[in-house]
Amino acid sequence: MELFDKLYDEHEKVKVRFVGFTTEDTRFDFGIVYTNMFFGKPLVICMQTGRSTLLDPKDLEDIEYIQSSFRIKDSKQAADLVEFFLDALPQIPFETQYE
Repeated sequence: MELFDKLYDEHEKVKVRFVGFTTEDTRFDFGIVYTNMFFGKPLVICMQTGRSTLLDPKDLEDIEYIQSSFRIKDSKQAADLVEFFLDALPQIPFETQYE
């Protein structure tokens, strides 16, 4: 008996960037996985907490989303992170498959 309906099983060679940086108050360490999956949105992983999310430049307009994704309590720290990601993430057109 088949227990699961497989939705996808893809293999892909991807580019991964590991970056660590500091601001006035905080140290950040991230892995950024650039993939063709997820409509080209990079998978961003906080190496300190293991929390991850898919991000594109449009997501960076919502600082509360960034705060909740990475559990950042201070809005200044989140704003610093957004500033970094504005340069680090590719500018891609994004269209959702869900309506």
